[in-house]
Amino acid sequence: MIRFIDEYRNRFSVEFICKTLKKNRAGGFITSRGYRQSKARGVSARRLRDAVLVERISAIHRDNYGIYGVRKMWHALHRDGIDIGREQTARLMRLAGVSGKGKGRSPMTTRTPQRPDLRPDLVEREFKAQGPNKLWVADITYVRTKKGFVYAAFVTDVYSRRIVGWALSDSMRTSSVAAASSQSGDRVC
Repeated sequence: MIRFIDEYRNRFSVEFICKTLKKNRAGGFITSRGYRQSKARGVSARRLRDAVLVERISAIHRDNYGIYGVRKMWHALHRDGIDIGREQTARLMRLAGVSGKGKGRSPMTTRTPQRPDLRPDLVEREFKAQGPNKLWVADITYVRTKKGFVYAAFVTDVYSRRIVGWALSDSMRTSSVAAASSQSGDRVC
């Protein structure tokens, strides 16, 4: 409200602005006397403390690679001996224009098939082998890195449970399993 009056006081008088606002809106509006008192009072203690804390929050955020969210920032401020609540920390972080680094979504690794799977089950869900190098199986997983996700494909000997081939890729395609199997041979089921 004060900012609005400051902006238009050169075009209209303070009294006119306050009367008009009071007439058109109900309750809680400033009078011309209240406006002048607020201007004479100066900056409140809360605003001064907020300004200091915003600077401190910006420094902590910058020193910690810009990843701290509200919870970690709140703990960091408490470690520095600053008595502050979580909600106030969140408000001041918004004021400072900083936020925590989101972890991002996990990649979708399983999709519901559109039609029934007609491929034959060559091992009939029996993952047992009579000896080494009789049955190999493949699997793919993902690993979160700073730059995104990396997909790792593994070919495993069922008997010894040893990894006999592996490959890394930036996408989840069957070509990464094929690359893993080419390291080890072609007995992948």
